[in-house]
Amino acid sequence: MTATNASRPASDESYRATTGAVKKPDIKAQNAKVQSVLSFGVSFGDADSTRTSADAVPTANIAQTMPPMDAAQPVPPEPCRVPPVELEEHCWTPSDDGYYSRTARRKASGTYYSTRPARIAAIGLTIPSDLAADLDEATQQLVAFDSRAAERFSAGGRTLGPLSAVLLRTESTSSSRIENLTVGARRLARESLDGSQGGNAALVVGNVRAMETALEFARNLSEANILAMHSALLGGSDEWKDRAGRYRDQLVWVGVSSAGPRGASHVAPQPDQVPDCMADLVAFIDRDDLPILAQCATAHAQFETIHPFIDGNGRVGRALIHAMLRGKGLTPTMTPPVSAGILHDTERYFDALTAYREGDARPILECFSSAARYAAHTGTELIDTLSAILDDDADRLHGLPLRRNALGWKLLPLVVEQPVVNVPYVARVLGVPAASATRAVGQLQRAGVLVEVSGGKRGRVWEERRVLDALDEYAEMIRRQ
Repeated sequence: MTATNASRPASDESYRATTGAVKKPDIKAQNAKVQSVLSFGVSFGDADSTRTSADAVPTANIAQTMPPMDAAQPVPPEPCRVPPVELEEHCWTPSDDGYYSRTARRKASGTYYSTRPARIAAIGLTIPSDLAADLDEATQQLVAFDSRAAERFSAGGRTLGPLSAVLLRTESTSSSRIENLTVGARRLARESLDGSQGGNAALVVGNVRAMETALEFARNLSEANILAMHSALLGGSDEWKDRAGRYRDQLVWVGVSSAGPRGASHVAPQPDQVPDCMADLVAFIDRDDLPILAQCATAHAQFETIHPFIDGNGRVGRALIHAMLRGKGLTPTMTPPVSAGILHDTERYFDALTAYREGDARPILECFSSAARYAAHTGTELIDTLSAILDDDADRLHGLPLRRNALGWKLLPLVVEQPVVNVPYVARVLGVPAASATRAVGQLQRAGVLVEVSGGKRGRVWEERRVLDALDEYAEMIRRQ
């Protein structure tokens, strides 16, 4: 859980900074290996270097070197090391507002340590050859996934919009599940249609909007646009709308108690540090000399360390991944279900974030490599399933005596994007009167593509059940695995 400070620290703003404890790797063992490394940019820590071709997609460019037997070689930088956070000592006393018992207040009172993130705008990183190869392979699989989706779904003159939208919604659902916000495909589609479900469904729809905003601003990831993502996520919530799109002005922590940060697994930086931390992060994101997947992993881990918002940090942080993948040209068409790969092993993900804060980037790079591979593999399976359903739906519609310009044909691909529909929705998306929309729905109903589930003459609703079932089966597969 992420908690916020309902009370004030008892001390003034003075603090004692200490370096987070980091377990050092065995240097002798590292030196015994062939020194095969990947460097970000032209040289370590060179943030000003650029790619030789503006059109090239940076992946893991591996430079293997074997030191001469008779030459003394300098010890290279430790693999995957990043600057660890510093720890600042503060004192905490919960507010005496009657919400907490005296025992709870006593346990929550005392010294705590908040983080001061290192600046990463110009960092260099050394990646061992085995991990570099893994990242390169995962990168190519994401590229192949995007190309496969475009090829598979655009066959026969289809537009990519509906499939792109359903993949985005699938990714948003998985990202929300990491925060224990679960909702089935049917409730999510109904909430998207008419806002009738509320609860978790409304929160996940907010996440869809945040993801859409992230992709809209993919080529210009400024602080203002990251704030816009947060506003899209929480702006529709009565509880959070006054905080949406604003950096936090109070302490937050990840832990088990809302009474205070003592014992929390992560205490975010003090609120006055957030703007500078975010400016540094945006400068890091803006670099173009880094392998994209490694850059995404590092940026995401840094964002989660900063925790710039009162709520929604995880979901905005994962939307940021897709904005970077899209903006840097890796997945220009589709939204791969990377969060499904993270959801596959959330314990590993949270442990990797902790390791990053301690100065070891390898676990988060490995986590992203695995998540990207999982997203490409299972995302391709989902694409093929949805495309096969649409092919079968088209065969059913061919069985009716319809003209090729009948509205039913225009509606058909849209039921993949929005598998629960009503007449007002169809009229809006097709740009036709209600009577024409009713006729289009009727054509798909006669063909057996849509099934009415409302049972009345007013407020009628139809479903494409096979699409809903496919989406629920995908979510269940992730949960089982």
